[in-house]
Amino acid sequence: MGALENLIGLEDIKTQVRGIANLLKVSALRRAEGLPAVDVAHHYIFTGPPGTGKTTVARLMGRIFAAAGELSRGHLVEIDRSGLIGGYLGQTALKTNEIIDTALDGVLFIDEAYSLAADTDRYGSEAIASLLKRMEDDRDRLVVIAAGYPKPMKTFLDSNPGLASRFTETVEFPPYAVDELVALLYGHIIKHGYHLDGSGEEAVRQLLVQKVAEANDAFGNGRYVRNLFDDLITAHANRIAGTAAPTRTALMTITSEDVNDAAG
Repeated sequence: MGALENLIGLEDIKTQVRGIANLLKVSALRRAEGLPAVDVAHHYIFTGPPGTGKTTVARLMGRIFAAAGELSRGHLVEIDRSGLIGGYLGQTALKTNEIIDTALDGVLFIDEAYSLAADTDRYGSEAIASLLKRMEDDRDRLVVIAAGYPKPMKTFLDSNPGLASRFTETVEFPPYAVDELVALLYGHIIKHGYHLDGSGEEAVRQLLVQKVAEANDAFGNGRYVRNLFDDLITAHANRIAGTAAPTRTALMTITSEDVNDAAG
């Protein structure tokens, strides 16, 4: 659970995942005492915009399930529509089952799962039907997490009664606040041996305040921060490369000039 607690933000999600972990722990203790086990299917809907930690938490949940003895491996298989849909009707069921086979004893993470539920999409319906059968048949060996934006994921659940009955718990991932985005960026900076001077700190905060104010559903959140870090070190390198014999401090220090160049 340490890796979960070390994640920036996501406090409500941490509470929810701790509850899942506690249920798994007590269920294992009850089994050890010969007490009846409650048959609970562990399939989840993750909703939220890109870059808010959905895949990271899914990977950690695999480890939690493995540690509790509920899954023998706990690995993560990440897939989207293109990985499930075949080139013709009939092939999709085969392809979907092959992917599920690779995820057995672990977690199958379906990103943008709502794309399977278009009204006229016979291929998507075929994939969903195959998925539902395996979620029931292999419920002791498989955790399925379907992820996407909140409204489309509601449409996904409403598209087939079997989905709502199998995905019984939703975990909502909110966009990161400015302070959380700053903390994420500092994590990258410190990890890689850089630091921001005073002007750089102020410029970064102003930039992230602006980005959050302008954000729409497509804003990358944590992904944007990772890309920003890459742009910062490129701008820093461009500035330092022209310096004769730069000092150790100069090689580490990101300034407002670098931030402005990175922001474009």
